[in-house]
Amino acid sequence: MAEVGEIIEGCRLPVLRRNQDNEDEWPLAEILSVKDISGRKLFYVHYIDFNKRLDEWVTHERLDLKKIQFPKKEAKTPTKNGLPGSRPGSPEREVPASTQASGKTLPIPVQITLRFNLPKEREAIPGGEPDQPLSSSSCLQPNHRSTKRKVEVVSPATPVPSETAPASVFPQNGSARRAVAAQPGRKRKSNCLGTDEDSQDSSDGIPSAPRMTGSLVSDRSHDDIVTRMKNIECIELGRHRLKPWYFSPYPQELTTLPVLYLCEFCLKYGRSLKCLQRHLTKCDLRHPPGNEIYRKGTISFFEIDGRKNKSYSQNLCLLAKCFLDHKTLYYDTDPFLFYVMTEYDCKGFHIVGYFSKEKESTEDYNVACILTLPPYQRRGYGKLLIEFSYELSKVEGKTGTPEKPLSDLGLLSYRSYWSQTILEILMGLKSDSGERPQITINEISEITSIKKEDVISTLQYLNLINYYKGQYILTLSEDIVDGHERAMLKRLLRIDSKCLHFTPKDWSKRGKW
Repeated sequence: MAEVGEIIEGCRLPVLRRNQDNEDEWPLAEILSVKDISGRKLFYVHYIDFNKRLDEWVTHERLDLKKIQFPKKEAKTPTKNGLPGSRPGSPEREVPASTQASGKTLPIPVQITLRFNLPKEREAIPGGEPDQPLSSSSCLQPNHRSTKRKVEVVSPATPVPSETAPASVFPQNGSARRAVAAQPGRKRKSNCLGTDEDSQDSSDGIPSAPRMTGSLVSDRSHDDIVTRMKNIECIELGRHRLKPWYFSPYPQELTTLPVLYLCEFCLKYGRSLKCLQRHLTKCDLRHPPGNEIYRKGTISFFEIDGRKNKSYSQNLCLLAKCFLDHKTLYYDTDPFLFYVMTEYDCKGFHIVGYFSKEKESTEDYNVACILTLPPYQRRGYGKLLIEFSYELSKVEGKTGTPEKPLSDLGLLSYRSYWSQTILEILMGLKSDSGERPQITINEISEITSIKKEDVISTLQYLNLINYYKGQYILTLSEDIVDGHERAMLKRLLRIDSKCLHFTPKDWSKRGKW
């Protein structure tokens, strides 16, 4: 058994921790750093296959020294051009070969399609036809018989319907609930209104190098041992104390403090409570700087220009980086607009969350970063931020999508919002002259401002797109409908477009922001 003094950075061994059920477990962890405080050694561990926000300092009593794995010596390996290279002793987790061979990718959900066990005269077209793309002139016919479903896993190469392909939505097992057939796409109407971690399916992943003029996607190739470790112990923001999840580049002299104090209105940071109190006597802000563009009840949204309010924007990015691991941080905030959601009381407008967006996005991104602060999570504010971002896209007359990759919590929130919004559209359609109502993917995208790729990926995720007799059909099961209705009863916070006072600007015509 190894001694405590032999433990070095890069070692892997089981570490004792409590799980969500308050039970002890021993997951494998990697030692990222070792420090000595008053003669007592502490070890900063990252639990393998766990999110980095669970990383923590532990004592040697929680380490299983019997199963320690020392880091391998750096071995020179040939590279593509034949020159020698080195492989780090503790590489990032790799996707198993069996997963790659099966055509699946992680963490994207497996795409599935439905086939029906039908009599021979009603069997789906066999052979390779399901792999043929659907033409825009195809019609989808409902299945009028009560049939059993057979779930079959298929390759991600399974085609999806074209954006203008007509789609019939009908209930399963003959229990008519909603029926929708398709029409050619119609033009967008300006008064059309749509109804908390994905279009990651359509994402190409992390770019090889982040753009310095907008994109906040993190280039993980520049990760080092410093940025992999939390550097702030605790943040006091108004009446809340927040425990950061990730590294944030606050000044080095502040990282040794037990608590970092922030003004909740201007987000300026101080090293002590006395500094904060002195600052509050001089700070006349009681809300974020910028224009208030939405207010309903106690919820308000403020639009902040990253060029006009540079100090506030930089402080907001520093705070947000404590809870966002998949984004990087640039001090040039000029290309961005920040939309801060606040909750009002007698003391002022308290920040709840925010999202940022590029003033000009060539990829149709309507969100660059999005965050609900931990004290306000699981209360519906995440979906409210997402809904507000799409409400702005409707006013701008555009479709939008969040910048990829999404965090795990962001992916869950977006998947939930897209699902509820699209189902709300499908279930709200009414038939004309006794025929099934008709809609296309283009029309869903135009009504909701959700990008077409996100609409298709959500329909696949919900398993609504089925292939039958050479055609695509949309099927709403009773479980889907009932689950949606229950979810909508719990969704009490909604954006009221009548309370939005927003005029979009054409940033392309401005020489400088």
